[in-house]
Amino acid sequence: MTDLSATNSAAATLKQLSEWEISGIGLHPGGSNYVFVVKIEDSEREPSEDEDPEGAIYGIYKPSSGERPLRDFPYGTLHNRERAAYLLSVALGWPDVPPTVIREGPHGEGSVQFFIDADLQANYFTLRDDCLHLFEPIAMFDVLTNNADRKGGSCLKADLDGRIWAIDHGLTFNPSARRRTVMFEFNGREYRQNWLDDVERIKTLIGDGESELSVQMKQLLSDHEVEGLVRRAERMLETGNFPHLDPNVNVPWPFI
Repeated sequence: MTDLSATNSAAATLKQLSEWEISGIGLHPGGSNYVFVVKIEDSEREPSEDEDPEGAIYGIYKPSSGERPLRDFPYGTLHNRERAAYLLSVALGWPDVPPTVIREGPHGEGSVQFFIDADLQANYFTLRDDCLHLFEPIAMFDVLTNNADRKGGSCLKADLDGRIWAIDHGLTFNPSARRRTVMFEFNGREYRQNWLDDVERIKTLIGDGESELSVQMKQLLSDHEVEGLVRRAERMLETGNFPHLDPNVNVPWPFI
């Protein structure tokens, strides 16, 4: 499969995810909702000798029709949250979230995220002792987005370069949901000032109401959820440190 770092740019990948044809589909095992691995290719392209002989990329397709009803998230909105999380990560500059679009697919509208070739044996629990610092921007992102589902397996270590990618952001942005995570090592730690500066910049952009980011967020989330995002940013700037979470309460299930 094609690795993201081998593509021309994130913009090119987004264009491919949005416009190329979904030519193959298979159910991804282990998801609580219906999740599919899809093959995406340019049906009009004539392959050349120096390009990927398949002329294809792969993605993770999460149709809204396959979402399981939840008590704390409105039905049919999880795919929008995947896209919103990607846009926010791009605006912040962290963490690494694979390019994500919303498009029509074989089972209707849903999110399609670029597939990361990853070490299937690696997860937060196997990696934290050696490289805990690599997860810090993900943990800080989870505070900002109020992530209710940061499992150990929702962080991927890329095969090609070892980069840590954050995935599975369907349960984000709802200010009424309980934050759930396995990353309790960051409890009470101070946020890094350069990342706080990014949070302040984002708060201003979204609070502006007319910026491109603000408009995009309001298209994907409710007004209440966008307001909650701004309030969390303000709270992060006020406190300057990660909140203290209860490992007996604020946990996802399963852990991986």
